[in-house]
Amino acid sequence: MSSSPNGSITAAEEDQNAFNSSTTPVVKFGTPEALEHVRKLTDVGAMTRLLHVCIAYQRALDLELENILSQRTDLDKQLSNLQKSVEVLEIVKADSDYMLSNVRFTCGLADQVSGKVRELDLAQSRVNDIILRIDAIVDRGTCLDGVKKALDSEDFESAAKYVQTFLQIDAKYKDSGSDQREQLLASKKQLEGIVRKRLSAAVDQRDHPTILRFIKLFSPLGLEEEGLQVYVGYLKKVTAVRSRLEFEQLVELIEQSSANPNQVNFVACLTNLFKDIVLAIEENDDILRSLCGEDAIVYAICELQEECDSRGSLILKKYMDYRKLASLTSEINSYKSNLLSVGVKGSDPREIELYLEEILSLTQLGEDYTEYMISKIRDLSSVDPELGPRATKAFRSGNFSKVVQDITGYYVILEGFFMMENVRKAIKIDEHVPDSLTSSMVDDIFYVLQSCCRRSISTANISSVIAVLSSAVSLLGSEYNEALQHKMREPNLGAKLFLGGVGVQKTGTEIAMVLNNMDVSGEYALKLRQEIEEQCGEVFTAPADRERVKSCLSELGEMSNSFRKALNAGMEQLVATVTPRIRPVLDTAATISYELSEAEYADNEVSDPWVQRLLHSVESNVAWFQPLMTANNYDSFVHLVIDFIVKRLEVIMMQKRVQSTRRSSA
Repeated sequence: MSSSPNGSITAAEEDQNAFNSSTTPVVKFGTPEALEHVRKLTDVGAMTRLLHVCIAYQRALDLELENILSQRTDLDKQLSNLQKSVEVLEIVKADSDYMLSNVRFTCGLADQVSGKVRELDLAQSRVNDIILRIDAIVDRGTCLDGVKKALDSEDFESAAKYVQTFLQIDAKYKDSGSDQREQLLASKKQLEGIVRKRLSAAVDQRDHPTILRFIKLFSPLGLEEEGLQVYVGYLKKVTAVRSRLEFEQLVELIEQSSANPNQVNFVACLTNLFKDIVLAIEENDDILRSLCGEDAIVYAICELQEECDSRGSLILKKYMDYRKLASLTSEINSYKSNLLSVGVKGSDPREIELYLEEILSLTQLGEDYTEYMISKIRDLSSVDPELGPRATKAFRSGNFSKVVQDITGYYVILEGFFMMENVRKAIKIDEHVPDSLTSSMVDDIFYVLQSCCRRSISTANISSVIAVLSSAVSLLGSEYNEALQHKMREPNLGAKLFLGGVGVQKTGTEIAMVLNNMDVSGEYALKLRQEIEEQCGEVFTAPADRERVKSCLSELGEMSNSFRKALNAGMEQLVATVTPRIRPVLDTAATISYELSEAEYADNEVSDPWVQRLLHSVESNVAWFQPLMTANNYDSFVHLVIDFIVKRLEVIMMQKRVQSTRRSSA
């Protein structure tokens, strides 16, 4: 081994590396296998190599031993520290054992204390329960004494409060104070009997303050549902009595032959019925809520609706009998089916209009009342989910609603007849209106149709609206359309228009008025369609109803197009009557020579005689229609005349060109 530490380490490392690279995989020194391997060696070279390897291995061991010995100082220090730590750990262990014993002792003590606390809590709760039971017994005694004194003095409100207190105590402690409980139950039963008896007497006498006094006692007695039934029954009875008296007065007026028809007011009778029902709900809202909350409101509405179904139906049926709507509509249907019969006369439209207004008022009252009640039910927030739909169904499928449907059916027949008669009357009395470009029937008929359609929309019944709209469209497409075109079908229109070669003002006015009627009718049809669509959009919110209205109104658009087509045909007929008077002037253009001298050209520039004649002819045959026609009609008329002139000149120019070409070739 070298004296230099670094040198010895380097040599040792080299020997170790040589040893590892040459023999480590073969010989493992220090094992029996290595000794056996050495004994088997016979070759000197192999022995030499093994010797070198062994020396290298020894050097490596020396190096490793030196490294271990160099760490002795640090190991001694650490060992010394460990010895000191052992002493500290023994102290810590002793302290830990002491602490553990203290914790165990404390835990046991805490368990004992906790057990004592639980026992104390249980004892306290039992004491409190006993105190409460004693208080309940004392309170029962107080209630028993108070009920007896209150019953003796007829202070039923105080007695009801004592009973309410007893019921609250009894709900918690049914097993305590059995004797007192029995006595109080007997007093409660006695008070209930008194309240029922006094309330029944007050209902019979219709003593409203007394009724309110005793009905308020049902809640303290725990009889809310019974109180609700009794009070709503009282409200039904009051409403029924009032409505019966008014209905009997109405019947008396009807039976009096000398009675003024204006005094027989079915609308007022039905209005008072609805008013009584609504006020019965509104004015008693607080007392109803105090009994059963918002469910009581729904119950009262449903019960009072029965009175509406019975009495309201009687009012409507009596009205139908009074106005004899069944026989009247039967006569109208018979009249419609015998329109071609001679001497058949329908009912007076003025009388029918009165019936229509009455029916409209009655149905609107019913619809307004129904919507108000249904909306009131929907506005209630804490109602039993089953009550709302049941109440709504009671309104929509009740007897009153069925009678309204019947009277609405009569309304549709009467409205259709009213429209038909007024349209025919307007056609019959059609006349020229001073300072107007149309005849009287246009404004009259569309006013009638507009009024009838508005009235049908006011019923808020989609079937009625569709029926009336269909009747209106049918009248426009049949009788009114026929009346519009009748004048244009007159024979010898041209001879009448230019009698003696001069435009006859009267005939021209009549023809222009017919064309104006068609033009304005087309515009009115579109306006009527737009107005009805807007009003129906406000009344009917269901998409299916709006689609039905839209489908029906599309026929009004088709009717407007039909008026336009008839207008175009009539305008072409008028142009065909006027243009023959202009054609001779146009034909003279064929005789005019285009080979002009300078003097003739200059003269034509100043005043062309042919142009002057053409302008004069157009003015004398066309321009006089301008003050007689609407702006649209006159524009169309002028454009058609100009179109004729242009086409005729094209024909003449083509003929002159052909003739000029032939002369040139000749």
